[in-house]
Amino acid sequence: MAQGWRAAVMPALRAPLDYVRPRTVRIGVTGLARAGKTVLLTSLASTLLAPGALGGRIRRARLASAGAETLPRFDQAAHLAALAADPPRWPDRTDAVSLLAFDLELRPPLKSLPPRSLRLELLDYPGEWLLDLPLLDLSFADWSQSVFTRLEQPGLLDATRDFLAFARALPAHATADEALAAAGHRLYVAALTRLRDTHGLVMLQPGRFLMPPPGAAPPWMGFFPLTGSGPLAELMRRRYDAYVTATREALVSPLFGQIDRLVVLADLLGALHTGAAAFADARAALAAASAGLRWQGSWLASIASLAALRLPPRVITRVAYAASKADHVSERQRGNLAALMGALTGQGSRGGDEPVGRSASFAIASARCTEDFVWTLDGHPVSAVRGRLLGSDRLTRSYPGEVPDRPPGPDFWAHPFLELPAFEPARLARGVPVPNIGIEALLGFLLEDLL
Repeated sequence: MAQGWRAAVMPALRAPLDYVRPRTVRIGVTGLARAGKTVLLTSLASTLLAPGALGGRIRRARLASAGAETLPRFDQAAHLAALAADPPRWPDRTDAVSLLAFDLELRPPLKSLPPRSLRLELLDYPGEWLLDLPLLDLSFADWSQSVFTRLEQPGLLDATRDFLAFARALPAHATADEALAAAGHRLYVAALTRLRDTHGLVMLQPGRFLMPPPGAAPPWMGFFPLTGSGPLAELMRRRYDAYVTATREALVSPLFGQIDRLVVLADLLGALHTGAAAFADARAALAAASAGLRWQGSWLASIASLAALRLPPRVITRVAYAASKADHVSERQRGNLAALMGALTGQGSRGGDEPVGRSASFAIASARCTEDFVWTLDGHPVSAVRGRLLGSDRLTRSYPGEVPDRPPGPDFWAHPFLELPAFEPARLARGVPVPNIGIEALLGFLLEDLL
């Protein structure tokens, strides 16, 4: 009884001003490449706008006016129309920052209290930029050495050979020639692009080389990794330092600095299928993002910022790490998928009556496209899924293998995780939210302290 009373009155005691003026909460939605961020944002919007969202805790929701906001608006209507088409299709991926805002009316914790208002903003934030956070603690020399060590791996030479040949051919004391700087930058960006598109890698830095901010690129963006101490290397170091400074300033900018909560999305199933190298790369990217976000909450970092006459970055109070495409495996395996995400990012999966923490991991499907069924393989029943192939009327069955609940060892890769079919989105029924797995649980965690 006492616990129920506290659960009812604590939200009112924590935020009494919510009854005077609406609070604004901004959730950043970011993710590694090809994780399905656009579909996630569309599904989040569909869930919030559905009557009785989150078990009735949201009494009413509507899309907010863009007002005088300078950020482009996330085109939720166009992306939802793609899912609702006949036949349905996946929305085009977004390649720029955008914002989607809602005005929510929340059910009061006590019947005697009036409803509270909340402005909720969803910021589509490029995951590539999140991967720049580790650069804040790396010197140009250390970063360059780590990049060359990675690019020289034999399995990646088809993508990195041209850049490596250029860098090795430079004299030890190459002059700070702008033509050399531009050529090296162009070849390095081309190598990063091939590593992403051909090898499925995501831990690629600097992230803004692959997803540039809007507007003309400043001159200091034109750098590439280079060892040595000659004039060209010194120019590259200065430009790298300017890039790191801009990344640090972005943490307190109106764009990133106003984020209260964050969703980090990753396609772990795709990484398991691609192979050990791609999975190790996704693991490194998630670890780097997780460590960077912990850095934001550090008192030492805040003190250091103030000492340098900079505003400290705003602390992100909740982070949800979500493994996408959970509908590509059966319900029995989704707990393992969430646990695997938790193991890669340093926290447990969300479920049951676990206490609220600053971060949690989830397995979600933003737009469900399969159903579970039991398939008999080699005389043994297995929990599988089936769905309609994209661009076809044919149903197909899929059992890609067992999902590990922790980073797999060498034996796992001896029996490859099978290819995941390209499924068509489920047909949408009029007036019904986008069918999904785990979206309400994700929203419940992100907004739990406000509801």
